[in-house]
Amino acid sequence: MLRMKCVSVAVLLSLLSLGDSAPLNSCESLLKPITISNENMMGKWLYVGGSSDLPGSRSLGRLMSSAWLDITATSQSNILNIIQTQRIYGKCSSLVFNVTFENSTMVIEQPFYLREVYLPTDCSDCLVVYEEVISGGDTFTSLMLFSKRQSVSPDFVEMFEAQAECLRMPSPIMIDTDYEICPDNIAPSEGISALNSLLEAKMGHRVAKLLDAFFDAFVN
Repeated sequence: MLRMKCVSVAVLLSLLSLGDSAPLNSCESLLKPITISNENMMGKWLYVGGSSDLPGSRSLGRLMSSAWLDITATSQSNILNIIQTQRIYGKCSSLVFNVTFENSTMVIEQPFYLREVYLPTDCSDCLVVYEEVISGGDTFTSLMLFSKRQSVSPDFVEMFEAQAECLRMPSPIMIDTDYEICPDNIAPSEGISALNSLLEAKMGHRVAKLLDAFFDAFVN
């Protein structure tokens, strides 16, 4: 597992030299992970937008009209509880799972490997998440923007889009700010199992990629 963590850091740092459009020194500052405390992670975070190379993620991004996280402490100082609630195609659902959070890094080790670090933002109540997931022989990366507010300034979104560009990721799909948030009284399902089932659906990857291409072409 230590080897995987080192590889994850190396991958992020190696991307600094790949940004053709954004200046190298700009990318270095935009992609340097920040320090964040357990206390600053707590509370309700509204999803603003994101980019991912996970097959099907762009289709999902078009169908998802809202999402939020509620992060709380547990009896263990290095374990956080997360309730994730989303509205997809008009229907709300909720997942719950625990994660390890130490040294400004969130980790899930089983049944798949997930690692999150947090990148700079000028928005005082925002969180920029760079996430890497390893499932079997596949590695996926995501970049997500969360906020305590339902919408953020275009300047902050522009900075987030520049970070995606530095990482050579697709242009982020942003949530429409005029949306209805799902209620917080939805009984959550066990989240780790649900996420693992999604990652293990290898046979659907080609179809998911085709759907992503279709949605991108249709919208753009």
